[in-house]
Amino acid sequence: MDKRSIFFLLKTCLIGAMLTGPCAPAEKLSAQPKHEIRATWLTTLGGMDWPEKKAVSHAGTAAQKQELADLLDALEAANFNTVLFQTRLRGDVIYPSQIEPFAECLTGHAEQSPRYDPLKFAVEECHKRGLELHAWIVCIPIGNRRQVGLHKNSIVKKQPGLCKFFNGCWYLDPGNPGTAHYLSRIAQEIVANYDVDGIHLDYIRYPEQAEKFPDRDTYRKYGRGKDIRQWRRDNITRIVRQIYADVKALKPWVKVSSSPVGKYNDTDRYSSYGWNAYEAVFQDAQGWLEEGIHDALFPMMYFRKNQFYPFALDWQENKRRRWIVPGLGIYFLHPEEQDWELDEVTRQIRFSRGIGLDGQAYFRNKFLLDNTKGLLDELKRHFYVFPAAVPPMTWADSIAPAAPSRVQMTFDGKSVSMKWASSADNTQSDVYYRIYASNTYPVDTENPRNLIAARIGTCRYVYAPERPWRQRAYWAVTAVDRFGNESAPAPFNRKDARSPEIIDGRLPEIPEGCTLIVNDATGTEILRTQSSATDILSKIGTGLFRFILLAPDGTIKATGVTAR
Repeated sequence: MDKRSIFFLLKTCLIGAMLTGPCAPAEKLSAQPKHEIRATWLTTLGGMDWPEKKAVSHAGTAAQKQELADLLDALEAANFNTVLFQTRLRGDVIYPSQIEPFAECLTGHAEQSPRYDPLKFAVEECHKRGLELHAWIVCIPIGNRRQVGLHKNSIVKKQPGLCKFFNGCWYLDPGNPGTAHYLSRIAQEIVANYDVDGIHLDYIRYPEQAEKFPDRDTYRKYGRGKDIRQWRRDNITRIVRQIYADVKALKPWVKVSSSPVGKYNDTDRYSSYGWNAYEAVFQDAQGWLEEGIHDALFPMMYFRKNQFYPFALDWQENKRRRWIVPGLGIYFLHPEEQDWELDEVTRQIRFSRGIGLDGQAYFRNKFLLDNTKGLLDELKRHFYVFPAAVPPMTWADSIAPAAPSRVQMTFDGKSVSMKWASSADNTQSDVYYRIYASNTYPVDTENPRNLIAARIGTCRYVYAPERPWRQRAYWAVTAVDRFGNESAPAPFNRKDARSPEIIDGRLPEIPEGCTLIVNDATGTEILRTQSSATDILSKIGTGLFRFILLAPDGTIKATGVTAR
């Protein structure tokens, strides 16, 4: 989209947003793309999103695990594909670390083990459901006096030279070169030991009122004559650069992202009113994209109207072929927050899709799954009707794996089983698979309506016809590497001269003396009739049905397929 078109769209959207309706016809801008990041921030600090149950016994541990599994089930059912899972909270973590202690939220007691590895469990459970897990690391804050006092192994006590006390809280000092090394060690520990899909950096900036941060001694030691504001900006960039390089050295397919302040800087026409990433907290997030030390940004765009749209456009114009996923402040929908109307959020989804941003992220998970103001229902009905795939990270690798081979489809009881031989890739990363289906042949794998499962970790898929839109005649599988590159499809079944026609919601003609046999999607016979009565289909319900004609001489002929 050229700048003139973007400006026209922006102007139209701003007027629409300030008046009564969405920024463009809903049918056009909410059309679902195949590739889209659909993310949620799942907060563990204080158990705000999880865990509510404490792992203080075997029963408590089991309940805590089940609680997380239920949350992930709900996200899968809503066709989400990414979980930003809070892994480092305030100088503590939710996995057994050699660097920092266990967080209090897991057991109610600081530094106490919950009797299992929550991060390992979360990664496995996400991947079972086709969800990516990005380990969310709160970087610079360490905590208030109470939080730091809970931990005898706090970084404040172990390495006080890295820390500064400011406005009632402890922070790592970005100007101390040891801070970059320390945070990178945490990221490397996670990437080396867990099959995470991403490292997500939060609060990778100076705190509010940053110009008063007590780092003059650090500046005198390391500033080397730079302007102090640019020196602080360079400090944050140095941390990001080291984390990015060290993560990629271990696993180049792991995505590195962050959640900067939602407004990068003032735009030509709209002020940020003093709250922006570049000037207020020394966070040069667009510079990270330009340097190539970030794969994605999730800017915290928790604003309305003209404080959202122009700044979303600014991110889009400066994305440098990386991903921009606006973070939407859905907690403001709650009556005890700002009591936003639901269309504040739905307009933002339509607008971000319309200008070519790469998805949406929601802060935070509880407000999403609590269906605040009917948001979850709206997403399921209009925006996330079908699954979506995470886009390919082509700047890191653009070569697709080989297509799956030796594909097989068999009927087994009330399900359909599909299996195939594994695919090879040019990288050392694992390969996963996507399943597609359609009532036309060949299956169009670019149409999101045909995407049945976006991430299968094995070479086997069992299909149970629980959703009517999944009842399809033709099926195919593709291989996807960890960078998101997708192979050509391998069809499970093909249309040829012997294939039955697709019959649109009707029974085939039944010649005199013949019997019509109706099978469901699993091949199980559900009806035999010699009548062409039109009410028969309404009696058998919704699904995919195959029709076979049995002649008086005992010969059979496949005569049609219908999906209802």
